[in-house]
Amino acid sequence: MNTQNDNRGQIRSNIPIGTTVDVVLKKDQRTTILTRGVVKRLLTNSAVHPRGIKVMLEDGQVGRVQVIISK
Repeated sequence: MNTQNDNRGQIRSNIPIGTTVDVVLKKDQRTTILTRGVVKRLLTNSAVHPRGIKVMLEDGQVGRVQVIISK
């Protein structure tokens, strides 16, 4: 496994439900703003996604995982 990407949200298997993550929301894609939350659902079905796995946070917001904070 590529250890450089271990804390990045590009690999679906690295993001179990309940993981705390930083995501970029659709409205923030052109900025550097990240939103922190806990993963409620995984929305991307593929094993890997270059822009980050799309998830739904417990508060209902949807975004692509940029950084995995804690599992």
